[in-house]
Amino acid sequence: QVELVESGGGLVQPGGSLRLSCAASGIIFSTYAMTWYRQAPGKQRELVAFITSGDSANYADSVKDRFTISRDNAKNTVYLQMNSLKPEDTAVYYCYCNARPGGYWGQGTQVTVSS
Repeated sequence: QVELVESGGGLVQPGGSLRLSCAASGIIFSTYAMTWYRQAPGKQRELVAFITSGDSANYADSVKDRFTISRDNAKNTVYLQMNSLKPEDTAVYYCYCNARPGGYWGQGTQVTVSS
């Protein structure tokens, strides 16, 4: 059974930092690309960043140069380091793995950026 569990969200002031973690089980983690998405209230879910099995990373323009995605295959965990946070980064953040049959989502972790 595939399971993705996010952690690390919380309340942070503008300009602050958070590191999100997503621990995976039930898959051969090292063979899958992993993706972070977010969904703000009233908005569609959007891709934030993904990292391939070969450690190649890509980012949405809105987070480029502020967020860093990384993975630790020994720990079956993908991370999202978020720096210089802005109020518009407020959202529920989800990790996703495209393992068959239909892909898997974590339960999400809330990030709130507010003074």
